[in-house]
Amino acid sequence: MPPPVQQQLSRYESQKRRDWNTFLQYLKTLNPPIKISQFDHTHVLSFLDYLDQFGKTKVHHQACAFFGQPDPPSPCTCPLKQAWGSLDALIGRLRAAYDEHGGGSSDSNPFGNGSIRIHLREIRESQAKARGIPYRKKKKRKKTANDAVVIKKDFSNSGGS
Repeated sequence: MPPPVQQQLSRYESQKRRDWNTFLQYLKTLNPPIKISQFDHTHVLSFLDYLDQFGKTKVHHQACAFFGQPDPPSPCTCPLKQAWGSLDALIGRLRAAYDEHGGGSSDSNPFGNGSIRIHLREIRESQAKARGIPYRKKKKRKKTANDAVVIKKDFSNSGGS
């Protein structure tokens, strides 16, 4: 009997699995270690803070001369942090992974807790101010009656010219 064929995971699925394993590893490092059945939104918030040490986005302090400047002319000692967009995507993947691992109802998902959304919004706003790059939510464009419709004619079977 041949070995079962392992299906290649999509990039998203691979990242989701890696993120989930990283979070579980983080819970084990806490003192005392936290079991998966015992963690709550406070552990998720501390995980996000823990991840900042690995960030690559310069976030200026209010006292920094470059606060609010998108392209500072020289280096400063302000910390590197995780970018808001990266954290937002991470929470989305962890929320899905939690549901897949039998976490219960989506209402009880610690990654979907309101305090997580508030925390992410505060990070987004503070990083936008500190970096001088305003965050603008992308709006979905509504179709109007004036939108052009392109019709492509196929001349290959038109029998002439």
